[in-house]
Amino acid sequence: MQKVSKLSITQGSLWKNILIFSVPLIFSNLLQVLFNMSDIAVVGRFSGPDALGSVGSCTILITLYTGLMIGMGSGINAISATYIGSGDNEKLTKTVNNAFIISVFYGLLVMLIGIISADSVLSALDTKSELMEGAKLYLKVYLLGMPALAVYNYGLGILSAAGDSKTPLYYLSAAGLINIGLNLLFVIAFNLSVLGVALASVISQYMSAVLVFFKIKFSQDNYTLVFKDFRLNPHVTKKILMLGIPAGMQNAIFAFANLFIQKAVNSFDTVMVQGNSAAANADALVYDVMAAFYVACSTFIAQNYGAGKKERILKSFRICIIYSFGIAALIGLGLFFFGIQFLSLFTTDPAVAEAGLIRLKLMAFCYCFSSFMDCAIAASRGLCKTVIPTITVIFGSCLLRILWVYTIFAYFGTIQSLYLLYIFSWTMTAVLELIYFFVVYKKQIKALNSTQIVPTKS
Repeated sequence: MQKVSKLSITQGSLWKNILIFSVPLIFSNLLQVLFNMSDIAVVGRFSGPDALGSVGSCTILITLYTGLMIGMGSGINAISATYIGSGDNEKLTKTVNNAFIISVFYGLLVMLIGIISADSVLSALDTKSELMEGAKLYLKVYLLGMPALAVYNYGLGILSAAGDSKTPLYYLSAAGLINIGLNLLFVIAFNLSVLGVALASVISQYMSAVLVFFKIKFSQDNYTLVFKDFRLNPHVTKKILMLGIPAGMQNAIFAFANLFIQKAVNSFDTVMVQGNSAAANADALVYDVMAAFYVACSTFIAQNYGAGKKERILKSFRICIIYSFGIAALIGLGLFFFGIQFLSLFTTDPAVAEAGLIRLKLMAFCYCFSSFMDCAIAASRGLCKTVIPTITVIFGSCLLRILWVYTIFAYFGTIQSLYLLYIFSWTMTAVLELIYFFVVYKKQIKALNSTQIVPTKS
């Protein structure tokens, strides 16, 4: 197997290396978005508006559950990058082994909880009666892929911590092509509609998980998965859970708050619900592109923190904010001017497209401001701090959003007044997260100046 070159994170130009590191992640994330969009696009164009609405009604729940997987992977990334930076191969090996076991059980747990609660959660969201059966079917089948998604994000965390952001892209590309092919086969040829796109997603998720597992298992690098040491170490397990669970909760909290937004959207007519489902695909497009720089932020800060390169920590943070803000602003402008063309990918109904355009034009100018909040969270994670940022997210992007729904939106009752809560909550949360990061940064720099680095929990 050809060895993939890995980037030096603790040496060289940060502007150049962060960009080189992030570009494969951008394409990797874009592929994930495009493959997920293909589910909605295929059912929307070939199975009709009800199928589109059924799949779209599950989007926030899917984001909630997958956010738990992604968060655990980002926690594993931060711990692994710290040990790679400090050259502690013994602790790195224990982390790689323990993290795999934890990820598998974590994925199984989320899958079981999600399937058991699917009916009651969709009912609580006031899912339209004509969309309910399709939504239940799609969600339950999709959740079967959670263990695979957990393993893939475990592998992504390990590989990116080592500076290899290309291999996950290759694996995801292969799995994604399978996903698109199966979407078309199941929906057009076999007429499976919602079930077809859900099955295609699950199959492709397991394919990417198998590929990343074998990559780490047979790697010649210091992050190899070693079966003879395959047992849980209480100290390492605790460290992974203390960092991974809060990171997963951060992602899930956003999705949980968005459940109230979905409930508010469901108070409008079916056309507005379908339009919102189509336009919400832009959220994943922008967020996942920006997320590449958040992974870079966490990885570069963690490795340089582990290596004691204090002058590169804050500079990495600033560069990642500039990159993520800039790319979100560019994508937002594109969505503003080409919104109808974008929405035509998901629906052929002009009324649904017009409803979706209301969300798209407003959100196009808001996305970039979320970079301040998310980069600050990623930077704190790179310094092995996640508990306080999680509490801050609960307040800023959960409680405030819920409060907005039951006050501002309840008063005005317009769809625009609902969508404005995004930028409001991002701004409030960003202020608090930035303050916390700079406080922690000063403390960690003081520790680096006085003693050898020993990462601590919040």
